[in-house]
Amino acid sequence: MNENEEIPSENENLTPGSSEHNTSDTPAPNEQHNDFIPKQTEVPKPFESTEIPSSVAGSSFGFSTGLDLGFIRDKVVKAREQAGNFIIGQEEMIDLLLIGIFTNGHILLEGVPGIAKTLSSKVLAKTLDTGFSRIQFTPDLMPSDIIGTSVFNMKTSDFDFIKGPIFSNIILIDEINRAPAKTQAALFEVMEERQITFEGTKYKMGTPFLVVATQNPVEQEGTYNLPEAQLDRFLFKIILDYPSLEEENLILQRYQSTTKSPDLSSITTVFSVDDIKKIQDILGQVKIENQLLSYIAQITNSTRSHGKLYLGASPRASLNMVKAAKAMAAIRGRDFITPDDIQSIAFHVLNHRVILTPEAEMEGLTAKDVVDEIVQKIEVPR
Repeated sequence: MNENEEIPSENENLTPGSSEHNTSDTPAPNEQHNDFIPKQTEVPKPFESTEIPSSVAGSSFGFSTGLDLGFIRDKVVKAREQAGNFIIGQEEMIDLLLIGIFTNGHILLEGVPGIAKTLSSKVLAKTLDTGFSRIQFTPDLMPSDIIGTSVFNMKTSDFDFIKGPIFSNIILIDEINRAPAKTQAALFEVMEERQITFEGTKYKMGTPFLVVATQNPVEQEGTYNLPEAQLDRFLFKIILDYPSLEEENLILQRYQSTTKSPDLSSITTVFSVDDIKKIQDILGQVKIENQLLSYIAQITNSTRSHGKLYLGASPRASLNMVKAAKAMAAIRGRDFITPDDIQSIAFHVLNHRVILTPEAEMEGLTAKDVVDEIVQKIEVPR
């Protein structure tokens, strides 16, 4: 099976503009096997994932496994249903955000204003039964506005530490590249070590702890480039584009009769803290062969010696690639990793960790061009 082929989702009846469930492409139960190929190729309907396979009647997958992958599958389907009630398109982004939740990895969303970066983050956060905090970054934001500050207590004649908005589970940082470097530095420790140190005292973050940040492209006015050390702490950098013409028509049809912001109170909780811990335990048991570990190491190592790159990826990129590939394999219904799992997440893991040379930029190359070239040149393990 070519895993890059589009596989229809079982939730097509939940997409906007569809009133009936189309079963014409659903094979009989005895036709379910690992070489299933869709009978016809169609333009994906809104929120029709190309990453997660449809489930099999009576069984979540077409083969037996020692892991409870059906639990992950059911949770993913429910989360995508909730997101589909508010978001049209951006299917890959939703899948990658879910991988970030499963692996406890921070996510950076980059795109022009108005393409549902913040809305998508808020919708996914609402599916978790955890704390949520939003921080709007501005040029005058101070580190104490994020982590907290000491306030003198008149009753005790002592200083009390008042925790800032960073003390939550899911942190949405809107327009992260609007704040200067000294404010960004306040995030270094908490993003990597899940703790902050204030006046010699360490304060641990709760579980889970996940930063979802949005930013506008650097060529927009009033933005700052994020420090490389901070960028390296993000699991993914997801670059978003404009919706297609068909998707934009569906957006207009859905929201033509309202002048208010979407009401997210109807979103149903999908993940509890225990659910997330269970999923993370399952992902820890997903198998990866030594030759695939070597494959990941070769991809990362190749970024450090490539002639078009001024800066290559660190070992943290390799570790994140393993975690993300395990999550991708699990939501695809496997307890083992394949090269396609690695290739599908390689760009999202690497694109913010490499810097092009000035010559490559003058040639019009992008990080995607170079990463794709590296992945294509390295021999795929058999």
